[in-house]
Amino acid sequence: MFTVFMTRIHELTVVLYAISVLLYFFDFIHHNRKANRIAFWLIAFVWVLQTVFLILYMIKTGRFPVLTIFEGLYFYAWILITLSILINHLLRVDFIVFFTNILGFTVMAIHIFAPMQADSHVMAKQLVSELLLIHITMAILSYGAFSLSFVCSVLYLIQYDLLKRKKWGKRLLRLADLEKLERLSYISAVIGVPLLLLALILGLQWAFLKLPGMPWYDMKIIGSFILLIAYSIYLYLRIAKNFSGKNLALWNAGSFLIVLINFFLFGQLSSFHIWYS
Repeated sequence: MFTVFMTRIHELTVVLYAISVLLYFFDFIHHNRKANRIAFWLIAFVWVLQTVFLILYMIKTGRFPVLTIFEGLYFYAWILITLSILINHLLRVDFIVFFTNILGFTVMAIHIFAPMQADSHVMAKQLVSELLLIHITMAILSYGAFSLSFVCSVLYLIQYDLLKRKKWGKRLLRLADLEKLERLSYISAVIGVPLLLLALILGLQWAFLKLPGMPWYDMKIIGSFILLIAYSIYLYLRIAKNFSGKNLALWNAGSFLIVLINFFLFGQLSSFHIWYS
């Protein structure tokens, strides 16, 4: 009975999320404020349902749900929805909310088809550790920050292109100005980089204690350090060299590709992150 109830919550969440994204898209095309308001309240309700699902799942499993690819994707989607709600409430930048939710729904869609092998859950129970939980949670939080930074950079590039081609209109006015988009992208990266760094430190410490024979040339480890270097270069160019504008936005957007590769591809190739595949 409990499993059926959890499944129904999950199904309702996905349906409402899809409707909300469609309404945001309608608002994006037709500048319909009513559709925007309905979409926001649907997203808020989706967040409530997702939070209930996470709490019930934690009660059932007795741990924080981030130890398998299935759980990690769900938590990642929850982070993106939370960010979109906060942005809508604090900054009221509609297009950032729209594109963040597109990304969030994509993650939810991938989550639906993610494997839930029994072996993964058995192994997850065996690998429960406070250190490991903190490591994975911080890593996913950093991915959420990088995702928001990516959305802002993409919107910056769109805004830049529209201004360059002198394409004035309602869509241009609804996009945040270039300075705000660049600042939000930078702030998100500033949050994401130390989170990822701390996650790597904790993860390596856990591996050193629990898996002394672990191969240090593992693809997931290498990918994580490449990701950290890419975003560190972004911050270096922004802070030390005072770089700004289109080229910096392109670098940031390109760095997000490493996030996707590291999360989805390197996790599957990893012999170390066996609980996460």
